[in-house]
Amino acid sequence: MKTFARPAGVALVAALAAVGIAACSPPAKSSSSSASGDKAASATSAQALGGMDALVAAAKKEGTLNVIALPPDWANYGEIIKAFTAKYGIKVDSAQPDASSADEITAAKNLSGQSKAPDVFDLSAAVASANTAMFAPYKVTTFGQVPDKLKDANGTWVNDYGGYMSIGYDAGKVPAPASVTDLLKPAYKGKVALNGDPTKAGAAFSGVVMAALGNGGSADDISKGVDFFKQLKNAGNFLPVDPTPATIESGQTPVVIDWDYLNVAQGAKLKGKLDWKTVVPANAVVGGYYVQAINKDAPHPAAARLWQEFLYSDQGQNLWLKGGARPVREDAMTKAGTIDAAAHSALPPTQGTPVFLTPEQETKAKNYLAANWANAVG
Repeated sequence: MKTFARPAGVALVAALAAVGIAACSPPAKSSSSSASGDKAASATSAQALGGMDALVAAAKKEGTLNVIALPPDWANYGEIIKAFTAKYGIKVDSAQPDASSADEITAAKNLSGQSKAPDVFDLSAAVASANTAMFAPYKVTTFGQVPDKLKDANGTWVNDYGGYMSIGYDAGKVPAPASVTDLLKPAYKGKVALNGDPTKAGAAFSGVVMAALGNGGSADDISKGVDFFKQLKNAGNFLPVDPTPATIESGQTPVVIDWDYLNVAQGAKLKGKLDWKTVVPANAVVGGYYVQAINKDAPHPAAARLWQEFLYSDQGQNLWLKGGARPVREDAMTKAGTIDAAAHSALPPTQGTPVFLTPEQETKAKNYLAANWANAVG
């Protein structure tokens, strides 16, 4: 899961209790204290370290990469981790896969100076923007192919993958919804689940924004989204259950409002068991990207930088795409003919211009939810 904090389970963002990664041992000296480690820790590009061959050699010498809050069924991270290890022979220590974005930052602070501290972060935009002082600037080889609005000019943070809010549904149990308002129909009674609490979970928050757009609201005024969920509850259609792969497979949550890449991934996993489909409602297209960053105190600074190079390579980007996530280099790879055409064509189609909330709009929307969600929906 990834939430503002990061999702829970397969729900993109559910607030979790702090990751209990306690500092059980005294600080361990990491490879970053060596001369080569110091050089890697300050490298702002592979070229600054002597080129990709030098970066690979330094990372292999470190031998380990620490990641955190990367569920294996989240945007295909399980396969991504295996592919990285297979390519470079570097062990990936994946801690607390169901932790939140906020938990990643907490873990980095609690484990600072220790060998188990996270080397890299995969964060919600809100958490990333509040913690840039903890990041090490680094520009991957393909940095120029990332749209300017989706990266920091110095490489302190870079958007990595994203998607659009969607409605996933069991086609064997409910009719295909063409719009958000369709979910108010009797056919969906007791069947519509939202991925988390929108005052805490990023996916649920964006689900409310999607509902606002689908009901005449806007990114500047999400009140109609809250009104929609109040109507959904009053109609008996809202299901107050946090969806997971298990609840979807069991039929407990036959309709799930979540990111399209998570719903698409569920459909792929359940093929042959149930007919799980995904639709992005017309004219209610809400987009969002996650953020990559390197921990400036990474115990394995070369491996951290090599991981970034891998993620932003054609191979890494296509692995995210295979998991249903839209890679940040999508446009450049499409033009170059290096994108996985089959995986790309499997993404749900969209109609209308995608809406990405500005930080100001997000803050306004969060404040409105904090003041009104509980009374309206509970």
